[in-house]
Amino acid sequence: MSDPRDELAGSWRDNAPGWTQAVRGGAIESRRIATDGAILDAVLAQSARRVLDLGCGEGWLVRALSERGVEAVGVDGSAPLVEAARDAGGGRFVVADYDALIADPSRCGGPFDTVVANFALLDDDIVALLSALRGVLSPHGALLVQTLHPIAAGPPYEDGWRREDFRGFGTGDWTPMPWYFRTLGSWISALGEAGYVLTALAEPVHPGTGQPLSLLMEARPR
Repeated sequence: MSDPRDELAGSWRDNAPGWTQAVRGGAIESRRIATDGAILDAVLAQSARRVLDLGCGEGWLVRALSERGVEAVGVDGSAPLVEAARDAGGGRFVVADYDALIADPSRCGGPFDTVVANFALLDDDIVALLSALRGVLSPHGALLVQTLHPIAAGPPYEDGWRREDFRGFGTGDWTPMPWYFRTLGSWISALGEAGYVLTALAEPVHPGTGQPLSLLMEARPR
C-alpha cells in the first residue's frame, strides 16, 4: 500500500497547473465567497509587518498581503506551484517541504509576526512542524490556521485519512489527493502538543446558506 504522504506530495506536483487556474479563475466557490477573505482579514487584523505563508500554493495570499504593504514570504513543497507564484511576482517564495522546515525553519527567514497555514495542514502528523515554527515567530507572534469545517467535510466525525477528487474545482485531469481529517478536539490537542494555546476561533459561513465552511483558529506560543 502506498504512503498517503507520498501521494499527497505527488498530487500537488501533478495538480499545480489545474490548481493555479482554479484559484486565479475563482472556480472554487467557498474560497471566492468566504474563506479567502476570511484569512486575509485575519492576517491584516494582526497588524503584522512580516508574514510566512505556509503551503502558499500559487501565491495568492502573498500577493494580496504585498499589495497592502505587508512583507510576506511563501513556502511550499511543490516546485511547480512555487514557480507559478514566482512568475506572478509580489513576494518572495521558497521551495521546501515540511520535513525541510522541521529541520531548519529559519530557511524562510524570520522572525515573523504571523505564520499562516491556510488549508495547508493536510498530513496526519503536524505537531513537529508547528513546534518547529515557534522558532521563527516573533515574541508576540500568532499562528493562523484555516481548515475545512467538520460540518462541511461531512461524517464520520473522527480523525482519519480522506480523499479529495477535486470534482467541482474546474475542468481538467486531477490526481486525487489524500488528506487527514481532524475533529475540533484533535486540532486543539495538536496545537497544545506543539506548544500553542488557542486564543480565538471563527467559523466563516456561506453567505447564502449560513452553513459553516471553515474553522479559522488563532493560536499563540505558551
